[in-house]
Amino acid sequence: MGCAALLWGWLLLICSWGLGPPGVGAAPLSAATYVLDDLDGLGREFDGIGAISGGGATSRLLVNYQEPYRSQILDYLFKPNFGASLHILKVEIGGDGQSTDGTEPSHMHYENDENYFRGYEWWLMKEAKKRNPKIKLIGLPWTFPGWVGRGENWPYDYPDVTAYYVVSWILGAKQYHDLDIDYIGIWNERAFSSKYIKVLRQSLDRLGLTNIGIIAADGDWNVSKEMIVDPYLNDAVEVVGAHYPGTKTVPNALLTKKKLWSSEDYSTFNDEVGAGCWARILNQNYVNGNMTSTIAWNLVASYYEELPFGRCGLMTAQEPWSGHYKVEAPIWITAHTTQFTQPGWSYLQVDGHLEGGGSFVALTDGRGNLTIIIETMTHNHSQCIRPPLPHFSVKPQRATFYLKGSFYMVEALQVWHSRLGFESGNSSLFQQLDPVKVWKGSFSLDLDIDEVYTLTTLKTGQKCCCPEPPPSQPFPSSYKDDFNIRNPPFSEAPNFADQTGVFEYFVNASDPGDHVFTLRQVVVQRPITWVSDADQTISLIGNFKWVNMTVTCDIFIEKQRDGGVFIAGRVDNGGIYVRRTKGVFFWVFADGTYRVTGDLAGEEILMKGLSGVRDNAWHTLTLNIQGTSASGLLNGYPLWENVTVSKPSNGWAAIGTRSFEFAQFDNFHIEAS
Repeated sequence: MGCAALLWGWLLLICSWGLGPPGVGAAPLSAATYVLDDLDGLGREFDGIGAISGGGATSRLLVNYQEPYRSQILDYLFKPNFGASLHILKVEIGGDGQSTDGTEPSHMHYENDENYFRGYEWWLMKEAKKRNPKIKLIGLPWTFPGWVGRGENWPYDYPDVTAYYVVSWILGAKQYHDLDIDYIGIWNERAFSSKYIKVLRQSLDRLGLTNIGIIAADGDWNVSKEMIVDPYLNDAVEVVGAHYPGTKTVPNALLTKKKLWSSEDYSTFNDEVGAGCWARILNQNYVNGNMTSTIAWNLVASYYEELPFGRCGLMTAQEPWSGHYKVEAPIWITAHTTQFTQPGWSYLQVDGHLEGGGSFVALTDGRGNLTIIIETMTHNHSQCIRPPLPHFSVKPQRATFYLKGSFYMVEALQVWHSRLGFESGNSSLFQQLDPVKVWKGSFSLDLDIDEVYTLTTLKTGQKCCCPEPPPSQPFPSSYKDDFNIRNPPFSEAPNFADQTGVFEYFVNASDPGDHVFTLRQVVVQRPITWVSDADQTISLIGNFKWVNMTVTCDIFIEKQRDGGVFIAGRVDNGGIYVRRTKGVFFWVFADGTYRVTGDLAGEEILMKGLSGVRDNAWHTLTLNIQGTSASGLLNGYPLWENVTVSKPSNGWAAIGTRSFEFAQFDNFHIEAS
């Protein structure tokens, strides 16, 4: 073999290792070079990657997990260098209204009422802080208690009242939980009021809360149009936050000179396509849109899966009764960025588009550390739930990076790699590979499609794992709750998922003894809604696949004359669709009548008559559904029977009230199959 042929053979071999000069050799890879340099300054400051609990009730079932499983889930989400290692936690400021998958309780149900221990967001923020004291906290309302609007379904007519309500939540977080809120929002995905934003800023400043930044307006980019012509509004806003921006910003947002965030994004089923969506937008929100933070809805899918947007969380934890949970692929896609960057790092000034499709970002701490994140997600494997994704193509390619400026002396980079296995079904997630040697300031990588690489000077990354959780189990077919708990850890009973209204533990001090501890519906005025809440209140529980069931519950109507309550089975809907809920509903009313209906609205009447039920007295209701027949008992005696029911064929059990009214429930019991 001649010298030329021998040299050519060696070049081929070197190129097959991904180490040689780009474009040489037999492999038909497109090749391109990219320069990473900090000599001419840096790009925008990185603000972190986060996720949302709420909007709504998305963490509802998480709190019911037993240890050690609950702490394991929290570790995967928040513990640094463990799993997702999130930089930001955004929570809903509960407003007693339906906000996607349920209602979250307000700290002020009524104007003269304050309670900073309702719900589970306080607990969740403390657990996040316990694991990562540096995590940033954001609060945002989806709904507001009705009193804030003074009778109108609108929070801006009395901006001082709304600001007082929101600032009370911030002060309560500090006073009762020692939580410092970093950012506050306006009204999720609804109209903003420039006047209210300025009033809120003044209210915060007056109390010395100048360090709390306002994010506006958690919808589209339109607030920026007003900011550039209103200097007072521009001064009041620290972050322009848009939702589902499709990785694109608008010129007016750039003109504000403010931080730009994708303050809600993702919202996609957490399989490999969801992971591909997340990988693509984590990079491209900055590459295409100059957005320095991306926040996922939602943090953890801890709500009944058949509710809207089931499993649209970074991981899944929807079975507290079994302890089963699943660390989904988006957790490890998150780790590619979060474990190797921190808020306060800066992006390098690079274009970020790979010539063969895909993208990269490069960040530095300004002290010599460098992290590069590369993604090559293909179109069909990275579609998010919204907005529609224009077609693009990605192909295998060779990328050569030249490190200049303060990075020229870097000799090696740690490598973490994920490949989403759509065809094989076997994904390789967040695996540490051998370090890449940097030779004379450059290195090359052969990139396949649907991959994520992190190359970094940091050696702190870890793929931690807990012991395998228990296997998945359906909701228990025999379930009881007498609500007899003197000091409950949370304000809501386990597994009940409120869909309109709020059902809380209640101490009935006037009761002679049988019903001292009950569950009470406490919202008595329609909230300022985010979606179309029902006109009735309802809380779901159980297994959506249940067909035959017997539901028994003691009930206590508090509202005289026109008060009413129900128990129900085969309930087929909730969340943002709660108004269209069907099922078998057994109602009793304070006027001594009863009804059986096929819907929550009470319009499809299957049976009606007299019951003798009265307000302010305890009664026991029993609903029995077997096949196509339903019957009902009052205080153990048959009240109605042989009602034909055909649809829905399956669904949850539920309790609720005729209107926004006080009512109590006790000794809930279900036997189902």
